[in-house]
Amino acid sequence: MDSKAKKVLVVDDEPDILEIIQYNLRNEGYDVATAPDGEAGLHQAKLYKPDLIILDVMMPRKNGMEVCRTLRAQEAYKDTLIIFLTALNDELSHVKGLEYGADDFISKPVSPKVLVTKVNSLFRRLAKPAETKTIEINDLRIDPEQFMVGYKGQPISLAKKEFELLYLLASKPGRVFLRNEILNHIWGSDVIVGDRTIDVHIRKIRQKLGIDCITTVKGVGYKLDI
Repeated sequence: MDSKAKKVLVVDDEPDILEIIQYNLRNEGYDVATAPDGEAGLHQAKLYKPDLIILDVMMPRKNGMEVCRTLRAQEAYKDTLIIFLTALNDELSHVKGLEYGADDFISKPVSPKVLVTKVNSLFRRLAKPAETKTIEINDLRIDPEQFMVGYKGQPISLAKKEFELLYLLASKPGRVFLRNEILNHIWGSDVIVGDRTIDVHIRKIRQKLGIDCITTVKGVGYKLDI
């Protein structure tokens, strides 16, 4: 296995699914490890230090949502990519997953082609060079080189997508960014997410900043007013 290969951890309680995913991702050149339940997944994540984790939602010994929430609470996994495997296709489940920190979803039964496409897409976006210009607007400071946000001198911890979304809005204060424009810029045109995805991230940014600086332009998009 190439020592530079991206590391993927797959956590699922169905052996057949673990085998299918492991086989297809290894064929793409990924270094793949597996775990049979949530607790084992947390233990394996600590040892393996994956770049991406594929989590089944419904599992024994901690479900995927609980595992994701536990990981996101730790600084070491703040930027680790997480994809949920789920047979739950209702909007509420997807919104909850996004609130816990998921980057994408794959529906069961698993399509190997969709799986590989989504994994490749997430890593492609991660490999794109980030903008490095620090933005300062009044008491708000956004530093993409250090991946830090500060308000009135106090550091604020944002998840990767939250940071990217805030940086986008702050790049042109007062300008209204269309919803489709935001989706394509932050998630990419080849990642399928719904409009509620933006709403969830905007709400979390507002909560963490503690200021109402993002204005919703109903039916159009969002803008930063500060």
